[in-house]
Amino acid sequence: MKNLEMVTIIVNDRPVTAPVEAHESLLDFLRNKAGAVEVKCGCNQGDCGTCTVLFQGKAAKSCLILALQAQGKEVRTIKGFSGDFLMEQLQESFVRNGAIQCGFCTPGMLISSYAFLQATPQPAREEIRNAISGNLCRCTGYKKIIDAVEEVALKRTGKQQDKQTTPSSFSEGQEEAKGNYLLLGGG
Repeated sequence: MKNLEMVTIIVNDRPVTAPVEAHESLLDFLRNKAGAVEVKCGCNQGDCGTCTVLFQGKAAKSCLILALQAQGKEVRTIKGFSGDFLMEQLQESFVRNGAIQCGFCTPGMLISSYAFLQATPQPAREEIRNAISGNLCRCTGYKKIIDAVEEVALKRTGKQQDKQTTPSSFSEGQEEAKGNYLLLGGG
């Protein structure tokens, strides 16, 4: 007989209550109990960053947090950023800079970038590189991701004018990719 305990976790501003085992991770809770399948499971060991969520306002790898530790806490997945201006800027910049390829790492990469820019609004490129170092991407080679984050940081500080300020300035393929990406909740 399994020893289960009830927990309530606030997922994207919605309380989710479910029984959990003592060893159950927040990642498993989010995917299997809260239906948040936009949170990806990569390594399940904290190495890849695909399961990154905003946990109590900070980027965290949900596979390393026990569901019991999240009792009563707030968790934001990529779908919880709907209408957030900074996240929209990041998403558009990722598309514009070609920083999205297969999309598997993208939700975690975006959330890590978001939390970083919230804490460090005027970062140097090396700081961006360090901030995303806990997120693995096998497709882009990181340069395009760093370019995308830097573009948003510079735009926010007024040091660079964005060449393409509206979504209509995306190419047809980019606009379709952006629409599909946003529609699917981040990959």
